[in-house]
Amino acid sequence: MRVIWQIRHPNMKLTFDPRYSIAYLRLHTQTAEVETIHVSDEINIDLAPDGTVYGIELLNANAQFAREDAGQLVLHNEATGEWTEVKLPLA
Repeated sequence: MRVIWQIRHPNMKLTFDPRYSIAYLRLHTQTAEVETIHVSDEINIDLAPDGTVYGIELLNANAQFAREDAGQLVLHNEATGEWTEVKLPLA
C-alpha cells in the first residue's frame, strides 16, 4: 500500500492511500494470527483469537471520507480535549 499520509499514536496508526481508495486503522500491533471479518462491501475487521480488534480496513475509502464532510477527517483526543482537522487528499 502506498501511504499518502498517516497519523500515528503510540497504540494506533491510520494510513490512507487515495490511489487505491483504501484506509486502514491499526488499533494494536499484531501479535497473533488474525481473522478478517467481512462486515460489508466497504469494511473489514481484523480480529485476534481472543476477540481483540487489531484493525479496521475501509474499502472505497475515497467515497466514505467524502460523504458528509468533503474529505475532512476530525480527530478528537478526549483525554486532552484537543481537536485536529486533517484535509484528506481524495483522488
